[in-house]
Amino acid sequence: MASHNEVGAASTGAPQPAPRARLSKPVFVPAVIVIVAALSFATWFGARYGAEAGAAFTALRDAIGTNVGWWYIVVVTAMLAFCLWAALSKVGNIRLGRDDERPEFSSYSWFAMLFSAGMGIGLVFSGVSEPLTHLYNPPAVADVEAGTEQAGRAAIGQAMFHWGLHAWGIYAIVGLGLAYMTFRRGRPLSIRWLLEPIFGRKLIESWVGHVIDVVAIVGTVFGVATSLGMGVLQVQAGLSYQGWFEPSGTLLTVLVLGITALGTISVVTGLHKGLRWLSNANMTLAALLAVVVLLLGPTVFLLRSLVQNFGEYLQTVPQLAFVTGAGAGDTWTLDWTLFNQAWFLSWAPFVGMFIARISRGRTIREFVLGALLAPTLVSLVWFTVFGTTAVTRQLTDGGLVGEDGAVDQNTALFLLFGELPVSEGLVTVLSVVAIVVITLFFVTSADSCSLVVDVLSHNGRSETPWFTRVFWAVLVGTAGALLLMAGGRAALTVLQVSSLAGAAPLSIVYVLAMVALWRMFRLEVATMPRYVRIRSHATPSALVAAARENTDTERDMARSLRDTLRARNGDGRGGLKRVSATLGGLETGPSASPAGTVIADDTILAVHEVPAHATTVDPRTGAIGLGDATHDDPTAGEVFDTPEFTDSAVGAEHHSQELLERCTDVQDRERDDERAEQRARSH
Repeated sequence: MASHNEVGAASTGAPQPAPRARLSKPVFVPAVIVIVAALSFATWFGARYGAEAGAAFTALRDAIGTNVGWWYIVVVTAMLAFCLWAALSKVGNIRLGRDDERPEFSSYSWFAMLFSAGMGIGLVFSGVSEPLTHLYNPPAVADVEAGTEQAGRAAIGQAMFHWGLHAWGIYAIVGLGLAYMTFRRGRPLSIRWLLEPIFGRKLIESWVGHVIDVVAIVGTVFGVATSLGMGVLQVQAGLSYQGWFEPSGTLLTVLVLGITALGTISVVTGLHKGLRWLSNANMTLAALLAVVVLLLGPTVFLLRSLVQNFGEYLQTVPQLAFVTGAGAGDTWTLDWTLFNQAWFLSWAPFVGMFIARISRGRTIREFVLGALLAPTLVSLVWFTVFGTTAVTRQLTDGGLVGEDGAVDQNTALFLLFGELPVSEGLVTVLSVVAIVVITLFFVTSADSCSLVVDVLSHNGRSETPWFTRVFWAVLVGTAGALLLMAGGRAALTVLQVSSLAGAAPLSIVYVLAMVALWRMFRLEVATMPRYVRIRSHATPSALVAAARENTDTERDMARSLRDTLRARNGDGRGGLKRVSATLGGLETGPSASPAGTVIADDTILAVHEVPAHATTVDPRTGAIGLGDATHDDPTAGEVFDTPEFTDSAVGAEHHSQELLERCTDVQDRERDDERAEQRARSH
């Protein structure tokens, strides 16, 4: 099928280049201003309170969590519920692309990329420390005694609650919306277009859309800056654990600058060179690290625990899904659930765009179930290998947790390596590999983040200039460094504050996006044809059963069956023999099948379900008619001169209609010319 661009190229005799991506100043400038202002405030806040900065940032974090946290709990749980509804209802049959389109990547490659998306600095940072923390500081709602085997089993389920379905439900909603609006509806790949069904194209292209993209950029930058800060803290702890460097602000700054420089190099080398190589490298190293710990640890026990941890997780989900910490005597929900969910809300534009990009051509059911289950399985395996090993080692031998039950989140992973039954040399190797994995994970995150926010600042165009991507990579590194220096010893608390604050406006966008998607999905389901088979005769099994029931011997049964087949194939009443999208034009007639064979007389019909209230009844004849059953499409009639629109389902339909109209016009002109010529001859 010739696209709109191809038609234009054919008319000029030369291919037309794609429009150049232009920087959207109404998005770029405000986003940079907001980020700089927030970093300036954090720096001033830390300098203002000096030695008391930790307590001041903690108070600020608690205030945000107390007043906004309940909203995050509701939004995240609603996002997961929306995903399950979309996957398990008729909505799941909708394809993210044209109806005749098939997945761009094979199932194996797609799952592999989802697995890689499921890994990150967060899992490496929390794989050991979080279960150990829950072991000695369980949530009050769990009602388990701290430091016991029961608390240890529950700790894995509690960690999985933060890294499993709820986290990926957030990413799946954003990815689903982007994939649907871009691949199916032909809109630019930008967060603002998720809300077009609510606001309309005019508002989306105005200041309203600019605000939405600014919010997405700011939230993404601070989400990735939080990831950078956590990764750098752990790298510093690893270097200190080996005795190579002493922790200091200078070391943190050098590490941030070094990692940012690597991310910038990856940006310059491009997606298919730098990012692909780094992604393959860090996935291989992370998998190698997990396999080594699995083999050196209690291997059989860990394999048994994998199944048990899955059960613990299933029990934990309903237990913690709606816990907001109200009336609790601890800050567990604020420290863990709210921070993690806010962090994931900030990351959603970044990860969502990635999983949308690799999922073109898949059905919504495939997309949602894959995006939820594959990364959750990765998290389950990771927490089983590292978390269960750490919990078991602590309960039997100790040494991983302080006397007061405190867990050093930065050094917990390296302490676990030291407890494994291996030589000091191998412990050093494992520690170095872990540091490299953490570094590479951030480099790939910084590269992808710079690409995503640059796409948003260029009105959704995927091909953007390299120098603007470099700018965003440097800004993310600067943000991470300033947040770490502003917090001092309370650096992690500052990172929590940035995520909690940055996620607030994004959560509103996601709620509106779900409303918009619900509206569009209802339209899709209402107008989606359902194909049914109509049989005018019984199946072969039913024919044989009927013949056997009415005869006494096998010989009589065979004779009766032959008579039935002869009558069926030769009496001219063979039933409907054609395939049609309507009942009109269907004919019946004698079959061409040889006598004595069972003909395939199925008819395929495309039907649309019509609600009872949309039908009318003629009072004179009793005939049923169709009343006002039209469906309002809030995005109908909009055309975009972009590659995304040309390749989408709506764009393909639009260009097909244009082609049909042109062919019809040509045919009409030829018919008119022929008639004019006939009239001329007659005169």
